[in-house]
Amino acid sequence: MPGLFQTQGRFTRMSETNGQAPDEAPRQDDQTADAAAPAEEFEIPAHLTDEALDGHKIKEIAEQRIAELEAELAGEKDRLLRLAADLENTRRRADREKQETAKYAITNFARDLLSVADNFNRALELAPEDPSQMDPDGFRGLINGVRMTEKELLTVFERHGIQRVSPAGEKFDPNIHQAIAQVPGNGEPKDHVVDVAAPGFVVGDRVIRAAMVTVSTGAGAAPAAAAEGDA
Repeated sequence: MPGLFQTQGRFTRMSETNGQAPDEAPRQDDQTADAAAPAEEFEIPAHLTDEALDGHKIKEIAEQRIAELEAELAGEKDRLLRLAADLENTRRRADREKQETAKYAITNFARDLLSVADNFNRALELAPEDPSQMDPDGFRGLINGVRMTEKELLTVFERHGIQRVSPAGEKFDPNIHQAIAQVPGNGEPKDHVVDVAAPGFVVGDRVIRAAMVTVSTGAGAAPAAAAEGDA
């Protein structure tokens, strides 16, 4: 295997016959062959030069690269911390808005009810302490005022999506009705509402209060009505 040795920035191939470097004294019998075969020289690649392989230079390059990577890492860490802070602020803001919405959602509804409360208060102020002292016209005025106030109250309910349930004569529905008694029915079919003790109220498909009703047993109902109730 021919060998190489370095001399003044070039590689020179050792003699294939004796493997000795030029500074070694060749054997007498190989002098003629060495003289006849000129030494081969190769250019040293740039990354294998003494300067490129200098330990101090390599350390300097490595330290420079490490510093660059540490700077990039610090920048990414700072960016992630800022992002986490933004997310936390967003979460806190959403929680605060949620709490405020739950706390003040009833504000508009309460504001609309103030006029109803005022009308009830006026009616009470006009009513005498002794009902026997009220003349018929004053009594009728009081009743009309109360009825108008009730109408205003129902209007406020509707404005806020609250519907009144008064199911007299309708088939009993356990989802929105609550039976408080069963009665013969006075001609109403079986399982139909005879009387409403207290109306119910719903918001959309959610029941605020079920209507309190009495339900017919079907006794005394006309045959056709009874058949309809059984169906």
